Amino acid sequence: VQLVESGGELAQPGGSLRLSCVASGFIFGNYPMMWARQTPGKELEVVAAISGWGGATYYEDSVKGRFTISRDNSQNTLYLQMTSLEPEDTALYRCAKAASITTPVYSMSQTTQASDWGQGTQVTVSS
Repeated sequence: VQLVESGGELAQPGGSLRLSCVASGFIFGNYPMMWARQTPGKELEVVAAISGWGGATYYEDSVKGRFTISRDNSQNTLYLQMTSLEPEDTALYRCAKAASITTPVYSMSQTTQASDWGQGTQVTVSS
């Protein structure tokens, strides 16, 4: 399994970014996926998750209405569209694959449901 994130960069407060995660080594469309973020001294936090077919999603409260998770199973790619960025969104963003194809999306709020992780892409929100 390989997960490679990209798209992180320095952004202004109120700005937008789109993160991508290209997956390989497994049947991408079979597995729920998640985006999580980590800042120094804090635990890894799931911000969004999506079912294998893309029809069900989960969002952490602080990003609801600002972030949108999506996937293109034909391209083996997971996305996170981030808008109305806040300094508190500054973190290393990592994508992850569910351990099981049957993991419900509501369970994907827990990082323990993931079996494989990418290295991450850094998002910094600052003026």
